[in-house]
Amino acid sequence: MRDKIAIIGLGYVGLPLAVEFAKKYEVVGFDINQTRIDQLNKGIDNTLEVNKTTLDDVLSKKGTSSLLFSSSILDLSSVNIFIVTVPTPVDKNNRPILIPLIESSKTIGKLLKKGDIVIYESTVYPGVTEDECVPILEKESGLTFNKDFYCGYSPERINPGDKKRTVTQIKKVTSGSTPEIGEKVNNLYASIITAGTHLAPSIKVAEAAKVIENAQRDINIAFVNELAKIFNKLEIDTHDVLAAAATKWNFLPFKPGLVGGHCIGVDPYYLAQKAQEVGYHPEILLAGRRLNDSMGEYVATQVLKLMVKNDIAIKGAKVLMLGITFKENCPDIRNSKAIDVYNNLKSFNMEVDVYDPWASVNEVKQKLNLDLKSKLEGNHYDAIVHTVCHIQFKKIKLSAYKKLKSVVYDVKGTLNIEDINGRL
Repeated sequence: MRDKIAIIGLGYVGLPLAVEFAKKYEVVGFDINQTRIDQLNKGIDNTLEVNKTTLDDVLSKKGTSSLLFSSSILDLSSVNIFIVTVPTPVDKNNRPILIPLIESSKTIGKLLKKGDIVIYESTVYPGVTEDECVPILEKESGLTFNKDFYCGYSPERINPGDKKRTVTQIKKVTSGSTPEIGEKVNNLYASIITAGTHLAPSIKVAEAAKVIENAQRDINIAFVNELAKIFNKLEIDTHDVLAAAATKWNFLPFKPGLVGGHCIGVDPYYLAQKAQEVGYHPEILLAGRRLNDSMGEYVATQVLKLMVKNDIAIKGAKVLMLGITFKENCPDIRNSKAIDVYNNLKSFNMEVDVYDPWASVNEVKQKLNLDLKSKLEGNHYDAIVHTVCHIQFKKIKLSAYKKLKSVVYDVKGTLNIEDINGRL
């Protein structure tokens, strides 16, 4: 029997994966958000990860390679491979939220048949697949794990907004609950991932690999963020120091900045949670997180200092923020730390406008309670803060929006040095 695949969750991870598998297999893309399903069936992807031409192409195919978008579990009845790509965020206390994963497992459990395979891609700490999800699958299905059904884990490596390193161009880690299933899972992904695959020896190893990838990056960025704070006090330009140090062959080229999003800003907390459960307090992991989480306040403070230094009144000042998404050239605002800059500036009774051509006006209003500017106008800003380096911002003449006496602060360090008054 030819495999029929279901992708559960059609966000930044699930949709590109569903599209690639649909080029070779019969695929059902499932999501509980009916609005999302309706948009996708019209060829519209508001995450901007898949263009309309590509969507229309896979939707038009029938038979052994095709894609059906649906919110009905009835359309999952003939599926034999389920791939779960639901979000795994943290709560306000930075504790992992596994509810989407648990609910997905309940839904799949009701549909499981003998011989079926459930593969998880969502970020988790080591042990979640076998200790948390498998018991739910067994309870809902009445089937026995590794006898009647099987599991795998293949951590997502989607890089939102990256049009070069797309899903097929990034090497994929795979794993299975038995050696035979591991090979089957690996072969399944190898059929679409041109960059190749790496079969891990166990599900727990694959889960652990996922959380340390982004934890490592988080810690490295925390290091350069701390350097930025030190060098600022020493009146040394951080980017000049990094450029000089980068001439050594083994220097790692990380830059300071705001660390948000659904991966780097979240994954370390998943590993920290599991570490604490087994009695170890992860000092470096959490120290890096604390430092990176402090950068929004730090940026706002630096802007204020520049304004005071240039005799610009703080109360009632008009500030323009360029960017609210968590990274450049991407509409994703989840866990964006740009909002920390905004809230800190507002706390000093300044009037802050935010312009971001990538972000959804409605989503920003609903989730961040912020009204985006639809366009830039007037030379009336006392300060401009460049928080996200969207491609459109490279063409903007900042002088057109500045008052005669004003300051520009560059968080990303990508603006011309002669056009700014300070940078991280």
